[in-house]
Amino acid sequence: MDFMQEAIKEANKSLKKNEVPIGAVIVQNGKIIAKGHNVREKKQNALLHAEIVAINKACKKLHSWRLENCEMFVTLEPCPMCAGAISNARISKLTYACQEKTSNDNLMQQILSSSRLNHKCSFAQDKTHEKECSALLSNFFKAKRENRL
Repeated sequence: MDFMQEAIKEANKSLKKNEVPIGAVIVQNGKIIAKGHNVREKKQNALLHAEIVAINKACKKLHSWRLENCEMFVTLEPCPMCAGAISNARISKLTYACQEKTSNDNLMQQILSSSRLNHKCSFAQDKTHEKECSALLSNFFKAKRENRL
């Protein structure tokens, strides 16, 4: 199964709700245990990024805040808040499709590998889906700008 494609499906759910199109899935033992997409605008909650929504669902499913032996697939490089949550949830591996355009300081990577945190999460970029995920975001923001004019 192409887990990033499942994250893209979640991003499209955000898009249909006029939310920033970002999606995430959490996988354990080769099976998706949780999915999430942005619902910040709908719920008026700054914390409800796709990654946080997916982490909450996975914790409920596993009855644990420790998501050890779980992997996360997300369409966009996580922000600092989400990177911290990924580490604190003990997720073992993160795969993201496209880099955050304003991220030229490697902050996510610094957070996930910080010696201050008890847990280290490996991470990698999935370049196979990079253009598709980047286009989703670019097209969304382009449409937003055009509607404002």
